[in-house]
Amino acid sequence: MGYGEPKNSGSNFAISGLIWNVLTVLIVLACVVMVGVFWLIFSNPKASINPFPPKDLPQIVIVPPTTTATALVSTLPPTWTVTFTSVPSNTFTPLPPTATATLYTLAHTPTTPPTLGVTTPAGSTTPAASATATVAGNMPFNILGDPTPIASTIVHPETACNWLGVGGQVLDLKGAPVIGITIQLGGYLGSTPLSLLSLSGTASQYDKGGYEFTLGSKPVASKQTLWLQMLDQAGLPLSNKIPFDTYDDCAKNLILINFKQVR
Repeated sequence: MGYGEPKNSGSNFAISGLIWNVLTVLIVLACVVMVGVFWLIFSNPKASINPFPPKDLPQIVIVPPTTTATALVSTLPPTWTVTFTSVPSNTFTPLPPTATATLYTLAHTPTTPPTLGVTTPAGSTTPAASATATVAGNMPFNILGDPTPIASTIVHPETACNWLGVGGQVLDLKGAPVIGITIQLGGYLGSTPLSLLSLSGTASQYDKGGYEFTLGSKPVASKQTLWLQMLDQAGLPLSNKIPFDTYDDCAKNLILINFKQVR
């Protein structure tokens, strides 16, 4: 043995290595045991090895509520009876009609309708206008006299012979002009159907209640195929249909027809 070497150094080293190996094995075993314990407790918290087992929760019993039907009964007096009180209802009583149809006339001093300078050719006769119109059925208006053909140049000097029409005026019972009455013209002029409307008071060349229709641009002869009729605001007739003739004559290309109220 050399000088200065410790005694039994090899054996001491072997003993310490053995101790460390045993401790390592024990630590590994302890870790395995701890992992197993944790796993067992995790999978079954109520295991006997769990030092802190969970407490059992109280069992919850759901009991459906029991309802007791109770009727709400109001206490009425023993002698209570139902009493109905009648309320008088409003009764609608229609009022008797008071409105009456009236004709709107313009204040005017009765005058004789103008003759518009009608002349009677030699050898011919022209029907004279009667002073009063004859009653046609129950209609309130009728023509005054007969339809009279005259030259349009008397009323429209510029037309010469290039015009054909019918015109006149409307008078009330006293002979005053009536404004705003509808006059309808209908029928056929040759093969042409006509349906026209005019208002009295729109053609002052025939006086204040005058009206007029333009039938064409030249005289054309027709025989009772055209007619005039007066209408009220509802379109109901105020006169019969008055037929008239037209002439293929420049001296008879305006047919003068006046209406007068007869009742």
